[in-house]
Amino acid sequence: MDLEVDVEALQNIIGHTFRNKNLLEHALTHPSFDQDHHYDRLEFLGDAVLSLSLSNHLFLTYPSLEPSHLSLLRSANVSTDRLARLSVRHRLHLFLRHRSPTLIRKIQEFAEAVAEEGDLVAHGGSVKAPKVLADILESVAAAVYVDVDFNLQKFWVIIRELLEPMVTPDIIAQQPQPVTMLYELCQKNGKQVDVKYWRNDGKTIASVYVDGRFVTSASSDQKDIAKLDAAKLALDKIASSFPANTRMLEFSAGVDGSFEIELAKHELNELCGKKKWSKPVFSISNTEGQPHQRKFVCSVQVTTTEGTFQMTGEGRSRVRDAENSAASLMIQALQECNHL
Repeated sequence: MDLEVDVEALQNIIGHTFRNKNLLEHALTHPSFDQDHHYDRLEFLGDAVLSLSLSNHLFLTYPSLEPSHLSLLRSANVSTDRLARLSVRHRLHLFLRHRSPTLIRKIQEFAEAVAEEGDLVAHGGSVKAPKVLADILESVAAAVYVDVDFNLQKFWVIIRELLEPMVTPDIIAQQPQPVTMLYELCQKNGKQVDVKYWRNDGKTIASVYVDGRFVTSASSDQKDIAKLDAAKLALDKIASSFPANTRMLEFSAGVDGSFEIELAKHELNELCGKKKWSKPVFSISNTEGQPHQRKFVCSVQVTTTEGTFQMTGEGRSRVRDAENSAASLMIQALQECNHL
């Protein structure tokens, strides 16, 4: 890595000319590069000021939203995964000063996944986000905040561009949060959900219990990721135990794996619109192969008057092609079940 941060290039990205340019150097310096002068203190401040600024923005932008929905929106916009994606989008990761070969591999793998999946993945994509990428966006934000003399209004005018595109209520509706889906599904069926945590070998383990019975667990370096993964697994396990009008019905019989419709995702969206169903919800259910030969497997859910139907497509090298595969199989399955 270069010994000096390209301050001029960074200022162009951020859209702010710093009075104290040393702030930018500290903001992009990992502890592995300099144990005495690094971004940890700035990251601490940036975490808080981003949360407060986004709270103000959401409060003013969505006056009719309930506090629970505002909290969900704020969490989606400041999650580790979201901030890491923004760091990649704005190329902040290219300026990071560190001496860690492990970081290079993790950042490269994540950047490749973001290039395939796009920016607006609301609840975590196929590759775990390296925390360092979220840290540097928070530290850069803090550098701006300090440089404008802690003026929150000036800070927000500058930093808002780095947070675009933001996760909006429409995106949340199209990409339901698995934890929220789990609680809502159980609530509709009179079930009580509890998530319990413990630590093991430096990782957080989240375990899901329904009516006091263990369902599944997942582990991660980050508590929120562990909870998210555990909720996804729990949804798959418990859905079949609920009545047909609420459970997810997995299509498989009679579906030819080679079947595919051109522009199937577009067609499925139009079909749902004509039927007055909710928009199809696509998600990445699995990834296959090494990073340079990665294939994505996507699933799609369609909620009709008969229930929620789910279909998993075939592995494809691009996310949009994997979504098209899932949409193709969903259209065929809906036709075979006389829903179209």
